[in-house]
Amino acid sequence: MSPTVTMHELRIGMFVHLDLGWMSHPFPLSSFRIASEDQIATIRTLGLTKVRWAPEKSDAFEAADAERWVGGAGGPDGQAAQAAGAPEPAPAGTAAQTLEETQEQLLAKTQAQSRRDELAGQRAAAQLAEKQYGEAGRAWRTASDMVASKPEQARRDTEALTQALLDKMMGDGEMCVRLLTSQAGDRSTAHALNVAVISLLMGRTFGMSADEMQDLGVGALMHDVGKLDIAERLRHPDEQFSAAELNAYREHVALGVSHGRRMGMAPGALLVVAQHHENADGSGFPMKLGSERMTMAARIVSIVNRYDKLCNPPVLARALTPHESLSMLFSQSRNKYDTTVLNAFIRMMGVYPAGSVVQLTDDRHAMVVGVNSSRPLKPRVLVHDPLVPREEALVVNLDLLPDLGIRRSLQPARLPAAALEYLAPRPRVSYFFEQLQSVEPRAAELALACNG
Repeated sequence: MSPTVTMHELRIGMFVHLDLGWMSHPFPLSSFRIASEDQIATIRTLGLTKVRWAPEKSDAFEAADAERWVGGAGGPDGQAAQAAGAPEPAPAGTAAQTLEETQEQLLAKTQAQSRRDELAGQRAAAQLAEKQYGEAGRAWRTASDMVASKPEQARRDTEALTQALLDKMMGDGEMCVRLLTSQAGDRSTAHALNVAVISLLMGRTFGMSADEMQDLGVGALMHDVGKLDIAERLRHPDEQFSAAELNAYREHVALGVSHGRRMGMAPGALLVVAQHHENADGSGFPMKLGSERMTMAARIVSIVNRYDKLCNPPVLARALTPHESLSMLFSQSRNKYDTTVLNAFIRMMGVYPAGSVVQLTDDRHAMVVGVNSSRPLKPRVLVHDPLVPREEALVVNLDLLPDLGIRRSLQPARLPAAALEYLAPRPRVSYFFEQLQSVEPRAAELALACNG
C-alpha cells in the first residue's frame, strides 16, 4: 500500500495521488509531482487530511525529512530508506553477476523496462482521460435533465462543469487533443462534450479571458438545449425533410434561447446558443447573420459543431473520417466560416485529426490517437505491428522520429483485415484533452517505430 503524508508534510518534488473525482480538484491529472508552493496550497484546500505519495517517483529528499514523513525506519510505513533514495544493500554476488552480463543483455533489459514503464504510463493516461470524460458526461446529463424543471440549477451545474473543464486546462503547458476509446453514452451527450471540449481548446489558443471562456463553455455545452422541445425524429436534419419539418428543426435555436433565458445564462453564453447555426457568409439561420455580427465564441462553436456532425452523423453509414471532415470544411465550406477561426481549428486538430486511419511512410498502418497543435504533421499514432499484441502496443510519437511520417489517410474499410481488427477504429469518435509533458525519445518507442 502506498505511504501517506499529512497536509503539512507536503513538499515540492513529491509525487502524489489525489483520491478524488476529477471535478473535485483543479489539476490536469490526479497523480503528479508537486512543482510549486502554490500547488501545495491548493491541495490543502481540497478537504483531505492525508494524500498518498510515491517515494520512488519523487525527487530525492534528505534522510531526516524522509524518515519524518513516512514514520522513520521503524515507523508504520517502514519506507524511510526508500523515501530517502538510499539504495538497499546489494545481495552477495550481484556485482560479479553484473560484470558477467554482456552489453547486449544490459541493453535488452533497459529496453524491456523502458517499454514496461511507457506502457504503464500510456494505460494510466488513457484510463484517466476515459474516467474524466465519463464523469463529465454524467454531469452534463444531470444538468440537461433539470433544464425544464429546475432551470437555474441546470445553469449552475453547467457553469460548474465548464469551470471543471477549464481547471483541467490551467497552466501554460501544451494541450493535446486525445481520441477516446469508449463512449459517453447517448449521442447527445457525446456531441455536447465534443463540441465543448474542442471549443474550449480553441478559445485557449485565442487567449480568451476567463469570463469569455466560461461563456464559451456554457454555450457550447448547451448549444442544442432547444432540441429538448422538438420530436426526436426532427432533431437532426435530413435531405428528405419537408419544408415544415425543416422549419420545425430550425426552431430549436429559438427554443434554446428561451431555455437559456429561463436558466439565467450570461449574455455571452446565450449568444452562442442563438448564433451557433449562423454562417460567416450570411447563409445560416435563423437570422442570416454575417461573421461581423457573430461573437467569437459563436464563430468557434459553429465550426466545431459542423465538424462533429460530419464525423458523427445520426446515420453512421454517412460518417466521414476526421481527415475527410476537415478536408470538406476547408475545400467546400470555407466561405461559411470565419477564416481566422477555421485556420486555427485546422492547426489545432492537425492535418490528420485524432481518429484518422493512416498509412505511414514505411507502409505500416496506424490510427492517430493524439494531436499536438504545434506539430500537426507529427501526431501520436497506434501502429499495427503483428509481432506485438494490441494490448501491449505503444503509442508512437512521430515528432520524435524525423524519418517516419504519414503518407496518406485511409478509409477504415480499405484496411487489411488484420490491421482493421488490430486498430479497431470506432464508428463514432469522441475527444478529450490532456496536458503534454516534455519527453525525450525512449528506447522502447524507437525500437517499436523502427520495426518493420
